[in-house]
This record gives sequence, C-alpha cells and structure tokens, in this order.
Amino acid sequence: MGDSQAGRGTWDEGALEYAGLSRVRLDALLQELLGRVDEIMEYQERLRALLDAVVGIGADLDLNSTLDRIVTAACELANARYGALGVVGPDGRRLVRFITHGVNDEEIAAIGPYPEGHGILGLLIEHPEPIRMHDLAEHPRSYGFPSNHPPMKSFLGVPIRTREHAYGNLYLTEKNDGADFTEDDERTVTALAAAAGVVIDNARLYADTEQRRRWHEVNAEITQLMLGEFDADQALQLITQRAREISRAQVCAVLIADHDELVVRAVDGPPDYGRYVGRRLPADLPLLRQVVSDDGQVVVIEDLAQVLKDVGGLTGFPEAATLGRTTIAPLPAGGGDTGGLLVVALEQGANSRLTEGADLVRMFAGQATLALERAQAQHDRDMLAVLEDRDRIARDLHDLVIQRLFATGLQLQGMHRMARPEHQERLGRAVEDIDTTIHDLRAAIFELQQAPESSSLRSDLQALVSEYAEGLGFRPRLICTGPIDTGVPASVRPQILAVVRESLSNVVRHANAQNALVEVTVGNGQVVARVSDDGTGIGSSTRRSGLRNLTERAQSLGGTVRLAGNDPHGTIVEFTAPTD
Repeated sequence: MGDSQAGRGTWDEGALEYAGLSRVRLDALLQELLGRVDEIMEYQERLRALLDAVVGIGADLDLNSTLDRIVTAACELANARYGALGVVGPDGRRLVRFITHGVNDEEIAAIGPYPEGHGILGLLIEHPEPIRMHDLAEHPRSYGFPSNHPPMKSFLGVPIRTREHAYGNLYLTEKNDGADFTEDDERTVTALAAAAGVVIDNARLYADTEQRRRWHEVNAEITQLMLGEFDADQALQLITQRAREISRAQVCAVLIADHDELVVRAVDGPPDYGRYVGRRLPADLPLLRQVVSDDGQVVVIEDLAQVLKDVGGLTGFPEAATLGRTTIAPLPAGGGDTGGLLVVALEQGANSRLTEGADLVRMFAGQATLALERAQAQHDRDMLAVLEDRDRIARDLHDLVIQRLFATGLQLQGMHRMARPEHQERLGRAVEDIDTTIHDLRAAIFELQQAPESSSLRSDLQALVSEYAEGLGFRPRLICTGPIDTGVPASVRPQILAVVRESLSNVVRHANAQNALVEVTVGNGQVVARVSDDGTGIGSSTRRSGLRNLTERAQSLGGTVRLAGNDPHGTIVEFTAPTD
C-alpha cells in the first residue's frame, strides 16, 4: 500500500509535468498559428493594396497622370516618404523626365535641376535590377546630395520595362518607420512596376493614336484650305501653327531655300519668335548641312540648345537656350525647284516621342511643299490670264487704234495741201501729235508684251529720266524705238542704264541745258543709246574720265561710243552695242 501510494505520487508529478509541457507547446503552437494568421492577413492586405494600386494606376490613359499615380502608389505600398520615377531617354543613358512624390514645388525649386542619371540613379540605368540599400551615403557610387535636398538614407530602386525595353526606374527612399526596405517591399514594388509597364505602354499607344488622328484632321484642314484661293504664307503659317499644337512644341518654323541661303518663311511660337520671319541663314551651317545632305532623311537633334551653344549660334538666337529635342525634315522635292526645311523644336524636358513621330513631321513637310507648289500654280494661272488679257489689249491697240490714228494722220496730211496757209501750221502740229501718240502706243504695246514681274528696260529708263528731272529743272524727253524689253540682252541692259546715267549726270553738272533727249533704238542687230542736250557743249577743260568709262563699257561688249557736238549747240553722246 505504502509503495503503491508512493508510486502513484510519483506518477502524478510526472503527469503534471507532462501536462505543463503540453500547455507550453500548445501556447507556442497557438502563437505560431496566430503569427501565421497575421502574416496571411498582412499578405492579403498587401495583395489587396497592390491590386488596388494596379487598378488605380490604370484609371485613365493620360500618360502624365498615370506616371504621377505610379509614384504615389509605390510610396504607399512600401510605406516610403519620398518617391520618384525617372524616365530614361532614347539614348538609354540619361533621364529625360523626373516625376517626384513627397516634395513640394518650393522644395524642388530650392534643390535645383532634376538629376540626369548619375551616381546611384545611373547604376540602376546601367544594370536594370532591383536594388535595396541601408544607407545611400555608404555606396561607392554615391555623389551626395545638393544643398537644400532633404536627408535620405534607406533606398529601394526598381526598373520599369515596356515590351522588354527599359522605360524608366522607380526610386523610393526613407521608409516612414525608420526601418530598411524589406524583401516583401521589393517584391511588391517589382510587381507594381511590371503592371506599370503595361499601363504605360497602353497610355503611350493611346497617346500615339490620338496624335495621329489629330495630325490627319489637321492635314484635312490644310488640304481644304488649298482647294480654294489661298496665299502661300497663309498656308505655311497654318502648317506651323498646327504642327506646334499637335507636337506640343515650343516653336515650329518653315525655312525656304533661296540660292545659298535659307529664309524663315513662317514661324509659330511665343511672341518673340515673330521677329525671325524673313531672317536669312546660311545653308551651309553645320546644323543644317546634315539635313540638306541626307537625301530627304528626317534628322532628330536631342538638345538643340547645346548644339547651338557649341557652334556659337545662341548669340543670334537667344530664345533657343530653352529648346531641347528638335526634329528637322527637308521639304520633299516637287515639280518645281522648291526646297527647304520644316523644324519642330520642343522645350527642354518636355515629354514627347518625337522620334517615333518623325513620319508625321515628314507628312507636314510634304504639306508645306504642296502648299508652295499649289500657290505657285495658282499664281502662274493668274499670270497667264493677265498675259492673255494684255496680249488682247496690245493686239486691239495695234490692229484698231494705231491703224485708225494712222489713217487719220494720212487724211490730215492730204488736207494740208488744200488748207489755207493759216491752217496748215495747225494741221502739221496735229499730224505730229498723232505720230507721237502712235509712237507712245507702240511703246505701250511693247510693255504689255512683258510679264508684269519681269525686268523692264523701258521702265528702268523712265525711272532714270524721272530721277534726273529735279536736278535738271525739267524732265528729259525719252524715245524708245523697237523691242526694247525683248531685244536687248540682259548683259547689255546695265551698260545702257549706266551710259544714260553718266550722260544725264554730266548735263546736270556741266551743260546748263534747257532741253535733253534720251533715245534708245533697237534694230538691225544692235542697240543705240543716244543722249543729246542744248547746253554749252564740250569745252577744252571738260574732264574725260566719264567718257573713258563709257568707252570701256562699250568695248567690253564689242561696241563703240561717239561724242559729238549738237547743232546749233550742246552735246551728243552715242553708245552702240550688238544685240546678237
């Protein structure tokens, strides 16, 4: 009995000890179970937050607002105080955009320019793999922070890809609880970055589609304008205006080739750019030579301000200091000799996929060429109508008016013999007036046969005679005989004008004349310019340098110069040159 009781007491103690151990194990299991439940709940909460973030960043298709929502969502998921999204440029080496979260506009302005991808930010560009750091300052690639930059220690960087291409990177710093970013944070933000790549790609595709739709609408608008009567400058100004609107550029301009220069024909941009219309640029500038020599290829310049700074072009174009990516498209060759460039320049840091839209810029360049050629065709058609009308008038004047005047003159000459002596003088003057009128009409007919915009020797002579009227005190008489405007070679015309100018100048300075006559006659394979006056004539002291100049001019053309006295007094200068 005693032994039985003693053994039972020992068993009771062992059972109690075993029960105590079981309770400890049960408590541990319960704690572990509760921890697993908390982890599951936390995982579910994180997953729910990630799903909400993915849904949120795809709320609309506007690229700018999408990028802002991605940065905000990443900061919320990783509990980060600061966040940024850097967009990598086409060169794959530097950042062209930087969207921030956690700093206001005043702080951004105090910090200074956005980073371009050096240091640790550049490390993620070179090796697009997730990076976590305990302290940014401890990394060997750290450049430190600029003044007025908020302190940042912990760091998480995750790349964003679109269709296997690096689009940019997410940068998160300063976890709010002061701890380091965890592996779960990395996985969550990486998953968000993967979804963000799809959303960004869709937003870009949508933006491209909308841009192309708008470009086609604008092309239809320009085509509609050119279907009616329009001015070339009006069409070019519309083209530059619409190109700037659609590409969201800072400035757009059309430059037209004029021999060895390019003329700014139309420009749309801030008000200061209007003063560049009509400005001439050498076509052999290094910036333009590449475009002109690339046989119709569109050239994209990533940073126009830097290029102009390198070649020293900012002194004449100070507004270009704010211009970044620039697309230059040559105007395609058309039926005429039209040549030139269409320039679309964006502001530095602006968001645009202008490289991918080069074909759209080329489309506008084609519209510019079409506008110029359509305007030229319209001008030629109007000119043809004018010339046909002038030919009709000239024909009517010659066949009707001159013949009637000639017949009237013959009748008056026949009456001259039958009239009384006191009437014969008046009839003679009337016949002379008719002859003068016939001469003037023939001169007018010759002028009508010239194109309105072509150079007219007759008009130049008339202007020259009028120029010396004030100095002489009277207007010299001008008589032009023969096809003055069609029968005198272009090389001879300046010499004739020089002869008349030199002769009239001598009359003003030396002759003291009361009358002067300028006669230019074309016929028999030569042109004769004869200037006569009734002045004091040629004295022995008269300087002959002017005559020597006239002689040299005539000899260079194979002609002659004759200087003689006029009857009863005065001087005659006669210049003769071949026209064949």
